[in-house]
Amino acid sequence: MNHLRSLLATYAYNITGSYEVSQDIVQDVFLKFLEVDRADVINEKAYLVRSVVNMAINYKKRSERVQHEYPGIWLPEPIDTNEADSTLNREDVLSYSLMVLLEKLTPQQRAVFILKEGFDYNHAEIAELLEITISNSRQILKRAKQCIQERRKLAKNNAERELVLKYRNAIKNGDVRELELMLKDDISVISDGGGKVLAALKPISGRANVIRFLNGLQAKFFSKRSFKYGLINHQQAMFHYEGGVMVSCQIFVFEQDEIANIFFIRNPDKLSRFEHSDCL
Repeated sequence: MNHLRSLLATYAYNITGSYEVSQDIVQDVFLKFLEVDRADVINEKAYLVRSVVNMAINYKKRSERVQHEYPGIWLPEPIDTNEADSTLNREDVLSYSLMVLLEKLTPQQRAVFILKEGFDYNHAEIAELLEITISNSRQILKRAKQCIQERRKLAKNNAERELVLKYRNAIKNGDVRELELMLKDDISVISDGGGKVLAALKPISGRANVIRFLNGLQAKFFSKRSFKYGLINHQQAMFHYEGGVMVSCQIFVFEQDEIANIFFIRNPDKLSRFEHSDCL
Protein backbone atom coordinates (compact mmCIF):
# COMPACT_ATOMS: atom_id res chain seq x y z
CA MET A 1 0.00 0.00 0.00
CA ASN A 2 2.75 2.44 0.91
CA HIS A 3 4.33 2.08 -2.54
CA LEU A 4 1.30 3.94 -3.94
CA ARG A 5 1.67 6.91 -1.59
CA SER A 6 3.48 9.26 -4.00
CA LEU A 7 1.12 8.46 -6.89
CA LEU A 8 -1.95 9.02 -4.73
CA ALA A 9 -0.54 12.25 -3.31
CA THR A 10 0.01 13.49 -6.86
CA TYR A 11 -3.64 12.82 -7.75
CA ALA A 12 -4.70 14.72 -4.63
CA TYR A 13 -2.33 17.64 -5.26
CA ASN A 14 -3.40 18.09 -8.87
CA ILE A 15 -7.04 18.26 -7.78
CA THR A 16 -6.67 20.38 -4.62
CA GLY A 17 -3.67 22.56 -5.51
CA SER A 18 -2.30 22.06 -2.00
CA TYR A 19 0.73 19.97 -1.09
CA GLU A 20 -0.09 19.74 2.62
CA VAL A 21 -3.71 18.82 1.97
CA SER A 22 -2.65 16.13 -0.50
CA GLN A 23 -0.48 14.49 2.16
CA ASP A 24 -3.31 14.65 4.70
CA ILE A 25 -5.81 13.12 2.27
CA VAL A 26 -3.58 10.17 1.48
CA GLN A 27 -2.87 9.57 5.16
CA ASP A 28 -6.60 9.67 5.97
CA VAL A 29 -7.37 7.22 3.17
CA PHE A 30 -4.65 4.84 4.36
CA LEU A 31 -5.98 4.91 7.93
CA LYS A 32 -9.52 4.19 6.77
CA PHE A 33 -8.28 1.42 4.48
CA LEU A 34 -6.75 -0.37 7.48
CA GLU A 35 -10.28 -0.80 8.82
CA VAL A 36 -11.63 -2.29 5.58
CA ASP A 37 -12.13 -6.03 5.14
CA ARG A 38 -9.58 -6.83 2.41
CA ALA A 39 -11.78 -9.67 1.18
CA ASP A 40 -14.17 -7.00 -0.11
CA VAL A 41 -11.45 -5.22 -2.10
CA ILE A 42 -10.84 -6.71 -5.54
CA ASN A 43 -8.31 -4.12 -6.74
CA GLU A 44 -6.37 -2.33 -4.00
CA LYS A 45 -4.93 0.38 -6.26
CA ALA A 46 -8.29 1.20 -7.85
CA TYR A 47 -9.93 1.33 -4.43
CA LEU A 48 -7.30 3.72 -3.06
CA VAL A 49 -7.33 5.94 -6.15
CA ARG A 50 -11.13 6.20 -5.98
CA SER A 51 -10.99 7.07 -2.29
CA VAL A 52 -8.27 9.71 -2.75
CA VAL A 53 -9.89 11.32 -5.80
CA ASN A 54 -13.31 11.50 -4.17
CA MET A 55 -11.87 12.89 -0.93
CA ALA A 56 -9.91 15.48 -2.94
CA ILE A 57 -13.07 16.49 -4.84
CA ASN A 58 -14.98 16.86 -1.57
CA TYR A 59 -12.17 18.95 -0.11
CA LYS A 60 -12.17 21.20 -3.18
CA LYS A 61 -15.92 21.70 -2.87
CA ARG A 62 -15.59 22.68 0.80
CA SER A 63 -12.69 25.02 0.12
CA GLU A 64 -14.51 27.03 -2.56
CA ARG A 65 -16.10 29.27 0.07
CA VAL A 66 -12.76 29.75 1.84
CA GLN A 67 -11.09 30.71 -1.43
CA HIS A 68 -13.95 33.08 -2.22
CA GLU A 69 -13.24 34.91 1.06
CA TYR A 70 -9.46 34.73 0.56
CA PRO A 71 -7.66 38.11 0.73
CA GLY A 72 -6.72 38.85 -2.87
CA ILE A 73 -6.21 36.00 -5.33
CA TRP A 74 -5.70 32.38 -4.28
CA LEU A 75 -2.95 30.59 -6.23
CA PRO A 76 -2.01 26.90 -6.05
CA GLU A 77 0.78 25.86 -3.72
CA PRO A 78 4.05 25.62 -5.72
CA ILE A 79 6.00 22.38 -6.11
CA ASP A 80 9.77 22.42 -6.65
CA THR A 81 10.09 19.97 -9.56
CA ASN A 82 13.89 20.15 -9.37
CA GLU A 83 13.79 18.59 -5.92
CA ALA A 84 14.49 14.87 -5.43
CA ASP A 85 11.46 14.11 -3.25
CA SER A 86 9.52 10.85 -3.16
CA THR A 87 6.35 12.34 -1.66
CA LEU A 88 5.02 13.19 -5.15
CA ASN A 89 5.56 11.76 -8.62
CA ARG A 90 7.28 14.88 -9.94
CA GLU A 91 6.81 13.98 -13.61
CA ASP A 92 3.03 13.77 -13.09
CA VAL A 93 2.68 17.14 -11.34
CA LEU A 94 0.78 19.47 -13.67
CA SER A 95 2.37 22.67 -14.97
CA TYR A 96 1.73 25.72 -12.85
CA SER A 97 -0.09 27.65 -15.58
CA LEU A 98 -2.44 24.69 -16.06
CA MET A 99 -3.02 24.42 -12.29
CA VAL A 100 -4.10 28.08 -12.34
CA LEU A 101 -6.41 27.52 -15.31
CA LEU A 102 -7.99 24.52 -13.57
CA GLU A 103 -9.23 26.85 -10.82
CA LYS A 104 -11.90 27.93 -13.33
CA LEU A 105 -13.42 24.43 -13.25
CA THR A 106 -15.78 22.77 -10.82
CA PRO A 107 -14.15 20.08 -8.64
CA GLN A 108 -15.74 17.32 -10.74
CA GLN A 109 -14.65 18.91 -14.03
CA ARG A 110 -11.16 19.27 -12.61
CA ALA A 111 -11.03 15.59 -11.62
CA VAL A 112 -12.26 14.37 -15.01
CA PHE A 113 -9.83 16.62 -16.87
CA ILE A 114 -6.86 15.53 -14.75
CA LEU A 115 -7.68 11.83 -14.98
CA LYS A 116 -8.12 11.97 -18.77
CA GLU A 117 -5.46 14.48 -19.79
CA GLY A 118 -2.94 14.00 -17.00
CA PHE A 119 -3.13 10.29 -16.27
CA ASP A 120 -4.51 8.86 -19.55
CA TYR A 121 -7.61 7.27 -18.03
CA ASN A 122 -10.28 6.34 -20.59
CA HIS A 123 -13.86 7.44 -20.10
CA ALA A 124 -14.99 4.00 -18.94
CA GLU A 125 -12.37 4.06 -16.18
CA ILE A 126 -13.29 7.62 -15.19
CA ALA A 127 -16.99 6.75 -15.12
CA GLU A 128 -16.34 3.80 -12.81
CA LEU A 129 -14.01 5.81 -10.60
CA LEU A 130 -16.35 8.78 -10.15
CA GLU A 131 -19.57 6.75 -10.36
CA ILE A 132 -20.92 8.62 -13.38
CA THR A 133 -21.88 7.46 -16.88
CA ILE A 134 -19.41 7.29 -19.75
CA SER A 135 -21.49 9.84 -21.65
CA ASN A 136 -21.44 12.16 -18.64
CA SER A 137 -17.66 11.82 -18.41
CA ARG A 138 -17.31 12.84 -22.06
CA GLN A 139 -19.58 15.86 -21.59
CA ILE A 140 -17.78 16.99 -18.44
CA LEU A 141 -14.41 16.81 -20.22
CA LYS A 142 -15.78 18.75 -23.18
CA ARG A 143 -17.07 21.53 -20.94
CA ALA A 144 -13.80 21.59 -18.99
CA LYS A 145 -11.75 22.01 -22.16
CA GLN A 146 -14.04 24.76 -23.40
CA CYS A 147 -13.68 26.56 -20.08
CA ILE A 148 -9.91 26.56 -19.93
CA GLN A 149 -9.32 26.62 -23.70
CA GLU A 150 -6.86 23.71 -23.50
CA ARG A 151 -3.37 23.84 -22.07
CA ARG A 152 -0.69 25.99 -23.65
CA LYS A 153 2.41 24.43 -25.14
CA LEU A 154 5.45 25.36 -23.11
CA ALA A 155 8.80 26.32 -24.61
CA LYS A 156 12.05 24.48 -24.00
CA ASN A 157 13.46 24.96 -20.52
CA ASN A 158 16.92 26.02 -21.70
CA ALA A 159 15.53 28.84 -23.84
CA GLU A 160 13.20 29.88 -21.03
CA ARG A 161 16.03 29.99 -18.51
CA GLU A 162 17.93 32.44 -20.71
CA LEU A 163 14.85 34.64 -20.94
CA VAL A 164 14.47 34.66 -17.15
CA LEU A 165 18.10 35.73 -16.78
CA LYS A 166 17.57 38.53 -19.31
CA TYR A 167 14.42 39.55 -17.45
CA ARG A 168 16.27 39.75 -14.14
CA ASN A 169 19.10 41.80 -15.64
CA ALA A 170 16.66 44.18 -17.34
CA ILE A 171 14.88 44.89 -14.04
CA LYS A 172 18.16 45.23 -12.15
CA ASN A 173 19.50 47.72 -14.71
CA GLY A 174 16.21 49.58 -15.13
CA ASP A 175 16.24 48.74 -18.83
CA VAL A 176 12.66 49.56 -19.80
CA ARG A 177 13.30 49.00 -23.51
CA GLU A 178 14.55 45.46 -22.89
CA LEU A 179 11.51 44.70 -20.73
CA GLU A 180 9.20 46.01 -23.43
CA LEU A 181 10.73 43.53 -25.87
CA MET A 182 10.35 40.61 -23.44
CA LEU A 183 6.80 41.14 -22.16
CA LYS A 184 3.65 40.45 -24.15
CA ASP A 185 1.43 43.46 -24.68
CA ASP A 186 -1.39 41.85 -22.67
CA ILE A 187 0.84 40.35 -19.94
CA SER A 188 -0.74 39.89 -16.51
CA VAL A 189 0.83 39.62 -13.06
CA ILE A 190 -1.07 37.82 -10.29
CA SER A 191 0.10 37.85 -6.67
CA ASP A 192 -0.85 35.72 -3.67
CA GLY A 193 0.02 37.09 -0.23
CA GLY A 194 -2.79 35.36 1.61
CA GLY A 195 -3.49 38.52 3.61
CA LYS A 196 -0.31 37.80 5.59
CA VAL A 197 2.25 39.81 3.63
CA LEU A 198 2.15 42.75 1.24
CA ALA A 199 0.92 41.70 -2.23
CA ALA A 200 -1.22 43.11 -5.03
CA LEU A 201 -4.87 42.18 -4.39
CA LYS A 202 -5.90 42.37 -8.04
CA PRO A 203 -4.22 41.29 -11.29
CA ILE A 204 -1.98 43.85 -12.97
CA SER A 205 -2.52 43.80 -16.71
CA GLY A 206 -0.83 45.38 -19.71
CA ARG A 207 2.86 45.84 -20.52
CA ALA A 208 3.15 49.45 -19.32
CA ASN A 209 1.41 48.77 -15.99
CA VAL A 210 3.47 45.65 -15.36
CA ILE A 211 6.76 47.45 -16.08
CA ARG A 212 5.83 50.21 -13.61
CA PHE A 213 4.95 47.55 -11.03
CA LEU A 214 8.21 45.63 -11.53
CA ASN A 215 10.35 48.75 -11.41
CA GLY A 216 8.64 49.72 -8.17
CA LEU A 217 9.40 46.31 -6.68
CA GLN A 218 13.03 46.63 -7.76
CA ALA A 219 13.40 49.99 -6.06
CA LYS A 220 11.69 48.93 -2.82
CA PHE A 221 12.50 45.24 -2.42
CA PHE A 222 14.44 43.41 -5.15
CA SER A 223 17.64 45.40 -4.74
CA LYS A 224 17.90 44.14 -1.14
CA ARG A 225 17.38 40.46 -1.96
CA SER A 226 19.39 37.58 -3.32
CA PHE A 227 17.99 35.44 -6.13
CA LYS A 228 18.16 31.86 -7.30
CA TYR A 229 16.53 30.06 -10.19
CA GLY A 230 14.73 26.75 -10.56
CA LEU A 231 11.56 25.01 -11.70
CA ILE A 232 8.12 25.20 -10.12
CA ASN A 233 5.66 22.68 -11.53
CA HIS A 234 8.01 22.27 -14.54
CA GLN A 235 8.04 26.02 -15.27
CA GLN A 236 10.84 28.54 -14.87
CA ALA A 237 10.85 30.35 -11.56
CA MET A 238 12.91 32.90 -9.69
CA PHE A 239 13.24 32.68 -5.90
CA HIS A 240 13.75 35.70 -3.63
CA TYR A 241 15.68 35.42 -0.36
CA GLU A 242 16.12 37.69 2.62
CA GLY A 243 18.59 36.59 5.26
CA GLY A 244 18.83 33.18 3.59
CA VAL A 245 15.07 32.60 3.87
CA MET A 246 12.81 32.42 0.83
CA VAL A 247 10.21 35.20 0.97
CA SER A 248 8.78 35.11 -2.53
CA CYS A 249 8.93 33.33 -5.85
CA GLN A 250 7.98 34.31 -9.37
CA ILE A 251 6.68 31.70 -11.80
CA PHE A 252 6.80 32.52 -15.51
CA VAL A 253 4.54 31.57 -18.39
CA PHE A 254 6.01 32.03 -21.88
CA GLU A 255 4.34 32.36 -25.26
CA GLN A 256 6.48 32.58 -28.39
CA ASP A 257 9.60 33.74 -26.50
CA GLU A 258 7.70 36.42 -24.60
CA ILE A 259 6.55 36.47 -20.99
CA ALA A 260 2.75 36.13 -20.95
CA ASN A 261 2.09 35.77 -17.22
CA ILE A 262 3.98 36.07 -13.96
CA PHE A 263 2.67 34.53 -10.74
CA PHE A 264 4.07 35.93 -7.49
CA ILE A 265 3.77 33.55 -4.53
CA ARG A 266 4.21 35.58 -1.33
CA ASN A 267 1.98 33.71 1.13
CA PRO A 268 4.46 32.34 3.70
CA ASP A 269 2.28 29.26 4.27
CA LYS A 270 2.88 28.26 0.65
CA LEU A 271 6.64 28.88 0.88
CA SER A 272 7.31 27.21 4.25
CA ARG A 273 8.69 24.03 2.68
CA PHE A 274 11.11 26.14 0.59
CA GLU A 275 12.44 28.49 3.27
CA HIS A 276 16.00 27.21 3.22
CA SER A 277 15.91 25.38 -0.12
CA ASP A 278 18.52 26.09 -2.78
CA CYS A 279 15.99 25.32 -5.53
CA LEU A 280 18.82 24.64 -7.96
